[in-house]
Amino acid sequence: MYHDAPSSDVSGTLDSMSSRLRMRGPDASGTWRSPSGIANFAHRRLSIIDLNARSDQPFRSADGRYTIVFNGEIYNYLELRTQLQRKGCVFSTSGDTEVLLQMYAQFGAAMLTQLRGMYAFAIWDEQEQQLFLARDPLGIKPLYYAQANRCLHFASQTKALLEIPGVDLSPQPAGHVGFFVWGSVPEPWTLYRGIFSCPSGTWMLAGPRGIREMRQFASPAEECIRFSSSEIPHSQRECTERLHAALEESVRAHEIADVPVGIFLSAGMDSGMMASLASERSNRLEALTLGFDLLKGTPNDETGFAALVARHYGVPHRIEFIDRSVFYVERDRLLDAMDQPTIDGVNTYFVSRLARQMGFKVALSGLGGDELFAGYPSFGNIPATVHALGLFSHVPVVGHAWRILTAPLVSRLTSPKYASLLEYGGTWGGAYLLRRGLFMPWELPQFLDPELVRTGWRDLASVEQMNTLLQPFRQMRGVPQEQADLLRVSALETTYYMRTQLLRDADWAGMAHSVEIRVPFVDMTLLRHLAPLRASRFSPRKPDVASCLSNPLPQEILSRPKTGFSVPVREWMHGPLTRGLRFWAQFVYSALYGALPSPAGAAPVAH
Repeated sequence: MYHDAPSSDVSGTLDSMSSRLRMRGPDASGTWRSPSGIANFAHRRLSIIDLNARSDQPFRSADGRYTIVFNGEIYNYLELRTQLQRKGCVFSTSGDTEVLLQMYAQFGAAMLTQLRGMYAFAIWDEQEQQLFLARDPLGIKPLYYAQANRCLHFASQTKALLEIPGVDLSPQPAGHVGFFVWGSVPEPWTLYRGIFSCPSGTWMLAGPRGIREMRQFASPAEECIRFSSSEIPHSQRECTERLHAALEESVRAHEIADVPVGIFLSAGMDSGMMASLASERSNRLEALTLGFDLLKGTPNDETGFAALVARHYGVPHRIEFIDRSVFYVERDRLLDAMDQPTIDGVNTYFVSRLARQMGFKVALSGLGGDELFAGYPSFGNIPATVHALGLFSHVPVVGHAWRILTAPLVSRLTSPKYASLLEYGGTWGGAYLLRRGLFMPWELPQFLDPELVRTGWRDLASVEQMNTLLQPFRQMRGVPQEQADLLRVSALETTYYMRTQLLRDADWAGMAHSVEIRVPFVDMTLLRHLAPLRASRFSPRKPDVASCLSNPLPQEILSRPKTGFSVPVREWMHGPLTRGLRFWAQFVYSALYGALPSPAGAAPVAH
């Protein structure tokens, strides 16, 4: 949105921003300028629902009052459309964009609680001269904004906002520190002072003078404990039946499209469960699996197990192997598409590339299953750490002193995290930092400016925010301790690791090839249905989900130990990558941003 800007300047900036987002929507593009000249939209469309040009965007209401640009999918748009028609609304298209616009005309911000989907959208109200922006509760679709020259600008990726003259691009300490601590940049920060990520589950209202109001309308963490005692299942059978119904319904909702839908299939239980649920009602899906030449014949080669699952469910299956030469050809494009630095996403980039080569615009992913059904080791070791070291949270000086005394020796012998066990291990947020942290904050001054580190860690307030997030969990009554602990860890994994890394990686890596990745396990409706089940003594884990399937997974998959998806980036990069993810983080960071001033005597972050 622009204010008091010459038309020629606006047009040029919009074209530049739109060009940077071309791969997000190669099927159609459009621009629009409001009659008042205050609001200006540009849009790139990936046509998935209602392929007709009548649904191209920016899309205007029949009376000309409202105009929308929208990224994502509304999975319950047909039900909402029927409700609106009963109110007398008339539609000129058959897609979800017009439904979204008419929902806003009828209900305003209150409509957000009725939407099921992944979305980031902006609606201009010409009558009120105001802009409404919103982002989905789980953070599946991104939304970034910047204020400069008395204007509010927004986009689906930060690189589009880099095209705007006057945006403050000086380093944002919280963004830089956040990346090296977590391996991705936490919301609402970016690497730049002038660019922010709109928090998940938040709407914003803006006018010609900038942002007027910002409000959170949904919280996945709170949804985990928002249920009544009457909803808790009374038997294992009841829990199993309700679990299957909720999962099958979510997969069915996420299959809605006017184009073919594929499925990303690995050797893990999550994608296998997705294939099973999808096969119960559909033969349209085709499975896609990524393999790596250096891993053939090793325990980390997932292609054989994936092929077994595909045969078991009668799903057409395509495997592609990636070698070093392909990685080097694609490396620069991958880093450019990454937008914000992350230590993950390489596998998703290449399997999305395969999907596009096969003509798919949409693919289902099993992402979110570990967070929902306690699939990570963190569900066991975080509660154990908190319960064992809780006493030290009341005397923080002891943990701090112990870390200062032991860090030099510990860092030479093993992971530096062990020096911080007493300092952080006694709280849920601190224990989560020990589990998921890439670098400990006290390590960063070795290669980043110490003042930047101090400011960034203070502004992040990561541990404090995580502990605050879990405060409502203290009020749970009638929930067994083990289940309460699992819900706490699930809330942390969903809010941090899944939202700011896995989902963001799925978005940029898929969109780099114009592929929309859908995640049926990451769904607020599903979360609501499963909340009372997960709080009961029958709380479903991965094996329980597998047993509720109409056609169970092959025994070879059920008995296979859990392993992370391996990508041989270290081997492809030859010798320098001897420090694993830490070195890869420094390489990615320097490729996307460049080196920051380093303290005297420290090696700069560079590749």
